[in-house]
Amino acid sequence: MATYNELVSQAQALMQQAEQVRKQELANVIAGIKAQMREYGITVEDLGAGTATRKAAAPKSKAPAKYRGPNGELWSGGPGRKPDWVKAALAAGQSLDAFRI
Repeated sequence: MATYNELVSQAQALMQQAEQVRKQELANVIAGIKAQMREYGITVEDLGAGTATRKAAAPKSKAPAKYRGPNGELWSGGPGRKPDWVKAALAAGQSLDAFRI
């Protein structure tokens, strides 16, 4: 009976062999596809490759601004991450009420 190390070595050798065979088969398939594309005059654009068919993101509803920053930045005060100017103002001991519109 083979030892564990011998089996691991054999498994690695088989995985390398399988990867080489996969690459060769893939190269053959690609060559065949390219040949058929040339034969029939098919372009990549004909296949629709590169054209995104993703769903458009739903537009976000924008809450009205409640605060104006020192450089004219607007913030609605909603949940989520606070803008840097708000963090800086709070760290400096200022109140958000000073920036309320």
